[in-house]
Amino acid sequence: MSWLTKTLTSSIGKKVLMALTGLFLCTFLVVHLSGNFQLFKNDGGYAFNTYAVFMTTFPVIKVISYGNYFFILFHAFWGLYITYKNKQARPVGYAVTKNQSSPYSRNMAILGTILLVYIVVHMSDFWYKFHYEHLPYVQYTEQLNTGQITHAAMDEGYTQDVKKLETFNEAAGTRIVVVKDLYKVVSYAFQNIGLVLFYVLAMFALAFHLVHGFQSAFQSLGLRHSKYTPLIKGISVWVFGILIPIGYAAMPLYFYFFK
Repeated sequence: MSWLTKTLTSSIGKKVLMALTGLFLCTFLVVHLSGNFQLFKNDGGYAFNTYAVFMTTFPVIKVISYGNYFFILFHAFWGLYITYKNKQARPVGYAVTKNQSSPYSRNMAILGTILLVYIVVHMSDFWYKFHYEHLPYVQYTEQLNTGQITHAAMDEGYTQDVKKLETFNEAAGTRIVVVKDLYKVVSYAFQNIGLVLFYVLAMFALAFHLVHGFQSAFQSLGLRHSKYTPLIKGISVWVFGILIPIGYAAMPLYFYFFK
């Protein structure tokens, strides 16, 4: 295994690990955003709350989630480690830097640190509360023949171990679903203008981080070529530099201004 250790700890190996974990996290951002779009549905939080239960109870998703937590921490601290080792190797910076690298690459560690703080805040605001704090429950009643959904708060009567209860009333033609009301927690949290501004500013950091990081990952893996480099650059700018950050920033803005 010594060859593997030497390879992964070499300058190229370090970049490859950053590239692979970074691309995995890019994929996660797309999937997570598509799931969180349930927040925009005008159904009293039904789609989002049931989605949250699925994401925290389905065994395969739970395993992937824990792997994702590991990759987030590894990518963040591995990036800081690489920055530290680079500065240790060259304690005195270049006299002229503007032609040596882009502003994105020179500030990747700073951008990554901002995003790490954002992730900690985000996890404590929602993930931790969903798992470990007392949350209110909400009951959704769906008319099976029309699809109409009504909801009512249920603050008492359920322990926090209950993630979802589902019953059918054939006589009434209804389906009743009781779940933790994470939607309510999100709505309440984003009434705080300070938190909203922090989330939006963090998305600027995410945009700059991803524009450089996505392209850099392909370069580190030796997959850049004149034929498809423009495509990689286009995806990095339009998808990860614009669409993904706007999608995430839209959520706190939506709740602050329209809920």
